[in-house]
Amino acid sequence: MAETTRQRSLVLILARDLASILATPVFIVDAAGDLVYFNEAAEAVLGRAFVEKQDMSADEWATAFQPVDDQGRPIPFEDLPLGVALTKRVSAHGSLRIVGADGVGRRIDVTALPLFARADEFVGGMAVFQELPEGT
Repeated sequence: MAETTRQRSLVLILARDLASILATPVFIVDAAGDLVYFNEAAEAVLGRAFVEKQDMSADEWATAFQPVDDQGRPIPFEDLPLGVALTKRVSAHGSLRIVGADGVGRRIDVTALPLFARADEFVGGMAVFQELPEGT
């Protein structure tokens, strides 16, 4: 069991290391959906520094940024790209609108991937996203 725990931690640590050197916004969660990390590029889109809010559960991050579709309808956790990656363990993609912690509304394009330590060992998920210009 200790090997599984160490392996699980290693995958999330490596994902965090990769995210920390990217100029592309990245958001990483563990298998329970709890926030592991978001990088500096994501801070600009989310309107909040990672150090300000390191302990977000899936319920918190799924609602904190008020995700809605293009018609303004709230998007439930299970329909968010990262929610799909966590619950169905498949990749997902979508465009949505959020309100950052800075109060600024943004349209983003999100691709989420499940993370596995081994083929049958799910350890979390990663969302890669970018802000879209209005009108796209």
